[in-house]
Amino acid sequence: MTNPLLSKSVLPFEMPAFDLLTAQDYVEAVKHGIAEQLAAIAAITSSTEEPTFPNTTEAFETSGETLRRAVMAFSNVRPSHGTDDLVEVDADIQALLTEHEDAVHLDAQLHARLSAVEAAGGLDGERQRLSSETLRRFSQAGAGLDEAGKERLRALNAEISALSTRYGTRLLAGMNDAAVLFDSAEALEGLSDAEIASAARAATEAGHLHGYLLTLVLPTQQPALARLEREDSRRRLFEASTRRGQEGPNRTLELGASMARLRAERAALLGYDHHAAYVLEGQTAPSVEAVRERLAGLIPGALANAATEAATMAELAGRPLAPWDRAYYSARVQREKYAVDAAALKPWFVLDRVIHAGVFAAATRLYGVEFTERHDLPVYHPEVRVWEVTDADGSTLGLFLGDYFARPTKAGGAWMNSIRDGASLFGELPVVTNNLNIPAPAEGQPALVTLDECRTLFHEFGHALHGLFAHGIYPSLAGTSVPRDFVEYPSQVNEMWQFDAELVTKYALHVETGEPLPAGAVEKIQDAGLWGAGFSTTEYLAAALLDLEWHSLAAGEDPGDPLEFEDRVLREAGFSPEVIVPRYRTGYFKHIFDGGYSAGYYSYIWSEVLDADTVEWFTENGGGTRANGDRFRHELLARGNTRDPLASYEIFRGREARLEPLLVRRGLDAAAQ
Repeated sequence: MTNPLLSKSVLPFEMPAFDLLTAQDYVEAVKHGIAEQLAAIAAITSSTEEPTFPNTTEAFETSGETLRRAVMAFSNVRPSHGTDDLVEVDADIQALLTEHEDAVHLDAQLHARLSAVEAAGGLDGERQRLSSETLRRFSQAGAGLDEAGKERLRALNAEISALSTRYGTRLLAGMNDAAVLFDSAEALEGLSDAEIASAARAATEAGHLHGYLLTLVLPTQQPALARLEREDSRRRLFEASTRRGQEGPNRTLELGASMARLRAERAALLGYDHHAAYVLEGQTAPSVEAVRERLAGLIPGALANAATEAATMAELAGRPLAPWDRAYYSARVQREKYAVDAAALKPWFVLDRVIHAGVFAAATRLYGVEFTERHDLPVYHPEVRVWEVTDADGSTLGLFLGDYFARPTKAGGAWMNSIRDGASLFGELPVVTNNLNIPAPAEGQPALVTLDECRTLFHEFGHALHGLFAHGIYPSLAGTSVPRDFVEYPSQVNEMWQFDAELVTKYALHVETGEPLPAGAVEKIQDAGLWGAGFSTTEYLAAALLDLEWHSLAAGEDPGDPLEFEDRVLREAGFSPEVIVPRYRTGYFKHIFDGGYSAGYYSYIWSEVLDADTVEWFTENGGGTRANGDRFRHELLARGNTRDPLASYEIFRGREARLEPLLVRRGLDAAAQ
């Protein structure tokens, strides 16, 4: 059978034939694509013509289409449904790609021609942006090294890639192994009947003859901790979460530490003080020092607020709190002080209705887009749903794929990916995906989501809109191909519509009665919004700092025992890790060791400055109107990286972003004065 990836897909939207593809098809397509791109590059570098934008920079951008097609398809299916055959070929594919990227970026002749195009000048707009960004990537990838340096760089890149793949594989296996099996339903007191039935189903699917299995999500805090009545059950779940990566065949600690050391050596080879400085080049943050200053400025206020929250909860509990008690007593404070019971509200948030009458409806109101579900396109798992997206004028925008339920073959967390980019150079329309890890409901039951999961649905769809609205020529500049510390900004803005007064009355309807939320419920949720902000900000800042310190090691610096390093870093910054555990610990910090966020986890708070300032703009200008949506879409979402993203922000907002709205949102405004 012909490999479907070796030619342009004939399916609508160039959708990959996921129903036909095998693991070996991906490997073959990657190898074929590599050979194809190398041949195209050889044609560029052997040309006797003077280097120009069309014959060099644009020609390079158009090379490797088979490889791009194969990598985008594999990069979607591997984390979403990583069956054994895909896991088996993953390391080989990553090794091939790492070796190929080095071959391309370390090609002296190609680099010289790209440099000549940039030096000649005369470019403007998107052509200038492509030229400068392409050359920056080559320079940062080591194009200016001598041959000995290039050889060492190749070895470092190969080793880092292999370690990252191994870390991700062990993390997924370890997360599945760490799922907590309870013998009786009584141990799950506090969970709903539907959640207990879901746990029973999970136990059966995992091969247990009896019992109730609580699977883990990626962060330290697990959703059930807020509702489990029995302290011992909370303790078991919390300890299973925080010990991931510390023992047994799925230990990841040394893998992470080794990656940090190798990244430090690579950074020095490339002329940087450390990996964090290497990563920050090309980001919107001006320097590592600026990031440190931002984090340091937020830590005291967050710790003070967290201490106040802890005192309130300890008074309620009648004793000092253990870390596994925090979510439970925080939920009790919300119920008893703010009259908000997040668990009791869950029946009002039916997944399908949240998607259609909430997430999609917000996009329709703001941008005029419509969604039509399709059942005729191949998907990589039966639970994946597909919608065709049309614009206000009836034209087709692209496809949106939603993959919402947890399964053993899916990586933890939530994310957006692109299968095709919205790039006019190739005449293609965007195909984007959202992945979440909502526990699948028991057979015949509707899926309900927590308030946090509801927020995540809006958040990830903000990424999807960023991809769907891409309006540019070149794929490497399209959609979400923006600096890492900018990419979270549009998704964070989209969270503001979760409790929009008009939307919430239509999507938050009781699963059995169809009744809307009780009168005043939204106002109570919003009034309670600052409760817990001290804890959530602190656990985030601890993780961001841990990431930054792992990647501020100098070449040759030995961090020592990974757990001791983690503990020392946190305590020196003023955190008490036995009281508030970071959102991610070294053993399960997928973002930085297998997710492209190394030295970049600060991005969420950096982007949130823009987000909070943008929410203020929407509020000041009449909220979720089409006029406001169209401005945000055309000046920011659609632009991608076709111009400096901060320039796009300033054009949209009319000025630079201010920090004050973020401080108010996080309850840190008093601490900043």
